[in-house]
Amino acid sequence: MNNVNQFGQFPARRMRRMRRDDFSRRLMAENQLTVNDLIYPVFVLEGEQQCEAVPSMPGVERKSIDLLLEEAQELVELGIPAIAIFPVTPQDKKSLMAEEAYSDDGLAQRTVRALKAKFPELGVITDVALDPFTTHGQDGIIDDKGYVLNDVTKDILVKQALSHAKAGADVVAPSDMMDGRIGAIREALEQHGHVNTRILAYSAKYASNYYGPFRDAVGSSSNIKGGNKFSYQMDPANSDEALHEIAQDIHEGADMVMVKPGMPYLDIVRRVKDNFQVPTYAYQVSGEYAMHMAAIQNGWLAEKPCVMEGLLSFKRAGADGILTYFAKQVARWLKEA
Repeated sequence: MNNVNQFGQFPARRMRRMRRDDFSRRLMAENQLTVNDLIYPVFVLEGEQQCEAVPSMPGVERKSIDLLLEEAQELVELGIPAIAIFPVTPQDKKSLMAEEAYSDDGLAQRTVRALKAKFPELGVITDVALDPFTTHGQDGIIDDKGYVLNDVTKDILVKQALSHAKAGADVVAPSDMMDGRIGAIREALEQHGHVNTRILAYSAKYASNYYGPFRDAVGSSSNIKGGNKFSYQMDPANSDEALHEIAQDIHEGADMVMVKPGMPYLDIVRRVKDNFQVPTYAYQVSGEYAMHMAAIQNGWLAEKPCVMEGLLSFKRAGADGILTYFAKQVARWLKEA
């Protein structure tokens, strides 16, 4: 910042002057949260008329496709641009090679077809990763020592992404952190005519402790059984490394990039936006949501102002959009304003 003296001194310049009234605060606001910033993550179940609460995420439910379609109607009416779907895979469909991940009749693929048939205007984002489909809960194929094999996993991720695109997904979102998967997926999409299928790359996904409730929600926590993902997700200590990951994914064909988790990593969001000026997204993950809800339900935090302040911080950091479990409620609040 330039020398502050050039801007004038008190009392010629009173910083509080512009803060005095609502109208002037609104006029000088540098960032704004709108419904266009929101992506709503949802958990999908097999069956019909199925709805299960996620105990570690108060207010969040797993829903079968028919009930999800009912909810999607409200999302469209609220103006939420996109939904991100995460399937809950039954234990009997999990395997070492994650074959269910790319089944044309898989839960994610059926969900995409149902959503696009009824709500073509609603953007549908699919998760490209193998952890919901492996018996061990890792995001890829493992060797006899438990190490996740990069290139074998990459080949299966390509099959998974193609199956999502064939079903009608608008955006495929590889969240696995395998090297080279963005380039391989982009090449396959081009070769199969899916030239407008967008890639939202989880480029800077950290090996975070904030994912616990999500793993409960998709049913992978019982499979990973205390294991970790340190060999492929990023070390929370590192910032420069994230820029290398982002640069590589952009070079390989990513249309959008993601930083995950959100609030503990807003410094990364800012560095990414400043360095690359590409569409940049952040995920307010399950642990962040759970902490907010615990404090709100105990009366320690006021719900609306704290949720809105938290999401505004994503915008201030440079995020173009936010995946948040608060999306539907926030959209309601914005509509009431």
